[in-house]
Amino acid sequence: MQFRIKRYIKPVINIASLVDVLFLLLIFFMVTSAFVEQPNIKLELPSTRHSEVTKIENMVLTIARDGGLFLQDRPVDKKTLEKELRRVILDTGDEVLVLKADKFVPYGVVIDIMDTVKGAGFKKVIAPTIMEEESGK
Repeated sequence: MQFRIKRYIKPVINIASLVDVLFLLLIFFMVTSAFVEQPNIKLELPSTRHSEVTKIENMVLTIARDGGLFLQDRPVDKKTLEKELRRVILDTGDEVLVLKADKFVPYGVVIDIMDTVKGAGFKKVIAPTIMEEESGK
């Protein structure tokens, strides 16, 4: 009786090419994904039920929760705000300002800033809000 010894061949999967494909897919999705630019200012806008949704590309003044002022995402001191706003009007000629204020900023501070904006020469001040469905309420 002769027994043959069977040789067991272990299957080998070459994963080097799979790693290359995964790496290329990762690069493809990173390059083609759309990034939304958000300023580093944490802001929670007040919510409304009856507001219009419009896209506005104007000068933006932001009042953060801690009272910090940002003109086009650049920090601005309250003392030099009016001078900066007058310079903006001279440079751009635009007399419309978007005033974004956190919902926890005191009302008096917002009114004071609006008065400064009007004093600088802006004809229209827009205060954006978010719809209640977006705010999660």
